[in-house]
Amino acid sequence: MTLNAVVVMDYQNVHLTAHDVFDRHGGKHEALIHPRRFAEVAIQRRNKTQRDGHPAALLKEVIAFRELPHSHYDWEQNRRCSAQARQWRLDGATVVLRDLKYSFKLTAEGTPDMDTCGHKVPTGPGREKGIDVLVALTCLHQALLPDVALVILASRDTDLVPVLNTLIDMRREDPAVAKVETVSWFNRNARREGNLPGGSLRPDRGRRVWNTNLDRRCFEASLDRNDYS
Repeated sequence: MTLNAVVVMDYQNVHLTAHDVFDRHGGKHEALIHPRRFAEVAIQRRNKTQRDGHPAALLKEVIAFRELPHSHYDWEQNRRCSAQARQWRLDGATVVLRDLKYSFKLTAEGTPDMDTCGHKVPTGPGREKGIDVLVALTCLHQALLPDVALVILASRDTDLVPVLNTLIDMRREDPAVAKVETVSWFNRNARREGNLPGGSLRPDRGRRVWNTNLDRRCFEASLDRNDYS
């Protein structure tokens, strides 16, 4: 028997954590993660490390949520993120882009300050808002689908601990609810390399969850090596 599995990714969290764990002193673009490859590697590693008698998982879908800068305020990054999303979708991932939120400057009269093109002037970089909510809701939705037996959450964002707790509790009450697991980066040589060690998202006391650690070999197999310049 195999478990139909859905991997739900907080993309920016997975990407930036990979950078900190394996290439902290390099460019962030050098740790760009390909969602489909990441999910396939995670499933392969998960199956390899399962105890005897536990069913293997089969990847059904990977759903990645990522922020998108506005083209008016960061045209190049908007172009690059959009191109990456198009490629990842072609390669079999479900990618959901969510616009960054901006605060804007005001004039002395309290009206929006406008640039020469008629666009509002932001006070600073955009902020990610709502990605964690989308990830949580998607995990819950997928766990209730009849053809999904396993939901794998890919994030270290502690704001997602409540949904992890909820899914564990729901399955205790109803075995028809999909099992939940986590996946995380881990570098046993981090201190020697000057990187951070990584680690997993953990539920609150009284609950247990299986976590799959992904090492440097898994990281390198998950990289997106396409040129988006």
